[in-house]
Amino acid sequence: MVDAPDLRENGMTDRSLGLTTLRVIGIAGSLRAASFNRALLLAARELAPPGLIIEVWELKDLPLFNEDLERDGVPIAVADLRSAVRSADGLLLVTPEYNHGVPGVLKNAVDWLSQPLRQSALEGKPTALMGASTGLAGTARSQSQLRQAFVLTNSPVMQQPEVLVARAHEKFDAMGRLTDQPTHQFICLFLTRLAQWLARQKRIGTSADSY
Repeated sequence: MVDAPDLRENGMTDRSLGLTTLRVIGIAGSLRAASFNRALLLAARELAPPGLIIEVWELKDLPLFNEDLERDGVPIAVADLRSAVRSADGLLLVTPEYNHGVPGVLKNAVDWLSQPLRQSALEGKPTALMGASTGLAGTARSQSQLRQAFVLTNSPVMQQPEVLVARAHEKFDAMGRLTDQPTHQFICLFLTRLAQWLARQKRIGTSADSY
């Protein structure tokens, strides 16, 4: 296996990043224990380059979105997720594709995070997408739908490279470990680009705050 790229190989040093680490909340849009997308997220956490930390967040305790719950008192699981995303430098969503679309469990999380509009945890939050599917499209449709949703929440989304892992059952072993070398290398590239992009977003945000 090839080691995860060091940011310094692309001219990114601690000084150029402007901070010690970049912290990302990573969410897999599936509740299945043996989910390929959870396996992809865990692989990304392991392959993250120096200076990038991916914290995996689970959705199993998140209730279905209901404004009545918001009015009666934000559920603890919702408040905790919002707080985690708010305090992070970025958000990484790893989505399956169900019936040509975003899984309900992930859309539900986005709906909770999107409130209150213009003051939400997603407002201006740099976001990146990945996805794995046993089909040939590799979650292209579900990722496209998420990009549309993030227009309303004013969340900048990293455009390239796109991680669309097709035929995922051939890329991971029975223990959920990523075994496909080209996919391994491409994820390393994606994560290096993500760290660079997040660092730029961080500098842009800092500059905007100074005005």
